[in-house]
Amino acid sequence: MVETYAIGQKINDWRKAKRLTLKQLAQITNLTPGYLSQVENDKASPSISALKKISNALGMRIIDFFSDEIINDPKVLGQDEWTKVLLPGWKADVRQLVHIAGNKRMQPFFTVIPSKGRSREPYAHQGEEFGIVLEGNLTLTVDEEIYEVGPMTSFYYSSLLPHSWENKGNEPCRVIWVITPPAW
Repeated sequence: MVETYAIGQKINDWRKAKRLTLKQLAQITNLTPGYLSQVENDKASPSISALKKISNALGMRIIDFFSDEIINDPKVLGQDEWTKVLLPGWKADVRQLVHIAGNKRMQPFFTVIPSKGRSREPYAHQGEEFGIVLEGNLTLTVDEEIYEVGPMTSFYYSSLLPHSWENKGNEPCRVIWVITPPAW
């Protein structure tokens, strides 16, 4: 039996996970603490506009408020259960290692970058990224600085800095990549 997980409870859980008080969340969202308290206690139904403000402040997506799958997300996934992620302009096989990242604080990926594979032009977003190259070589550009990352070497950087990556080698590059907060 699937447990129903109310929107208000999800907001409350996420707010506490982010270590925000109602007053702090109210300041970020321009909503009143009283209204947010009513929403968290399911005594008020938030508009889509209010949900957007709240989700942005908490690093969520609006869809995460409506998914009961979050409660039943498996803790162990076999390779055949990894979700393929299609990213326009990227030349890589990217697999999400968790079914739903919205209720998590990080989002892990297994990425296979073929020879001459790359991301699109440098991009930036909220958060941080960590990775470890398992096989092959990765050319990582962060804020115009170029790093050559070989096998069994890790990397870490702020996603706020413009970044991109490329496999200039002749062999595939295999990387475990983790971003926080989840972006998709």
